[in-house]
Amino acid sequence: MARHRAPVALDDANGPLSIARSKAIIERLQARGASSTFFDLHLAIEESIVGSPLTTGNRVELLQDGPRTYTSMLEAIADAREHINMESYIFDDDEVGQHFADALIAKQQAGVQVNLIHDSVGTLGTATSFFTRLSEAGVQVVEFNPINPLTAKAGWTVNQRDHRKLLIVDGRIAFLGGINISSVYSGSSLRLGSQDDPASDLPWRDTHLRLEGPVVGELQKLFIDTWAKQKGPPLPIDQYVPAAEARGSEVVRAIGSSPDDPYSLIYVTLISALRSAQDEIWLTNAYFVPDPQLLSTLKDAVARGVDVRLILPSSTDSWLVFHAGRAYYDELLQAGVRLYERHEALLHAKTAVIDGVWSTVGSTNLDWRSFLHNQEVNAVVLGNDFGDKMRAAFRADLEKSREITLPDWQERPLDVRAKELFGRLWVYWL
Repeated sequence: MARHRAPVALDDANGPLSIARSKAIIERLQARGASSTFFDLHLAIEESIVGSPLTTGNRVELLQDGPRTYTSMLEAIADAREHINMESYIFDDDEVGQHFADALIAKQQAGVQVNLIHDSVGTLGTATSFFTRLSEAGVQVVEFNPINPLTAKAGWTVNQRDHRKLLIVDGRIAFLGGINISSVYSGSSLRLGSQDDPASDLPWRDTHLRLEGPVVGELQKLFIDTWAKQKGPPLPIDQYVPAAEARGSEVVRAIGSSPDDPYSLIYVTLISALRSAQDEIWLTNAYFVPDPQLLSTLKDAVARGVDVRLILPSSTDSWLVFHAGRAYYDELLQAGVRLYERHEALLHAKTAVIDGVWSTVGSTNLDWRSFLHNQEVNAVVLGNDFGDKMRAAFRADLEKSREITLPDWQERPLDVRAKELFGRLWVYWL
């Protein structure tokens, strides 16, 4: 179709690039290993469905460890000069949560405006007094889609949740990924654990990004949009989105999805990327409950010779999702998809790297809830340099994973099969 062959537009710190400069950047990426088909077809499709620009001049840091991620976030908060916008599904009232609360209150008292969105279900176990303390210090706090309909300001749809994990400092630095604010991340996700010892607490394995550059402005717009829809106090966009500055060389697109959209923008662009893949599809995901289209897309990729590998959890904090996802193992294994289960950690990452040049990190799980019911946010990073880091991270997880083979899987006991069947009955709501 003609629109798929239209030039892909890019933005830099000075706004939209000319067609010639956009074409030159795409050609440079292609020369570094990306196929013409992948970029010309997929990126044009992605641009047409997502709407957010593909931005140049970004710096992207890959964070794979809870303590290191928190240290980087708290350093950015401490350096804030104008405002801090934070959006988190879970914000626990524990040691880590209190540390963040103290840091946010300190900046608010120093004259930096702090705005916080927390999800009502995700913070169900967090005492109201925790957020009251923040509010009394001047932090503007918005509860996303309150469970109590009497406190809802934007209509009451209890099944729609804000699953995003987003921190934006001064409109210039952003963090996103899978890491919530909780002490479950206090143990390094890179250290070895012992699954054979039931008394040991498995470290959480997750992935986050630190971003600087023009893409931060796009993430800021996503936050402000959610804030406005939840009837938070006005946040003037001209004050919260400063002039973009080039901070690096990465090409990045911010993608936000919402149940208010006619379809999940993240889901559609992921499906497009999977269909465009020619060599590798390497996915790491915490909650894998695929819909029929995702299943068929993965199987079709194998059929055309693509190396399709998924790293999934061997342990989980969600029994129902865990077994519902395993119900699809037999079908995937028979199609030639290679499945691995990560041991020595509780896997919570949501990442993908395709053909070594298209990478995404974010809050989106490969399940019906993320695609239908949740607000999510991902960043797509193009190019071999970041792709090599993602591939290295995948291989490191692979070394700590056990491959599930079809003969072994078909020997699983009847009680495990029964759990899978039960879980599969609930896939739409998981």
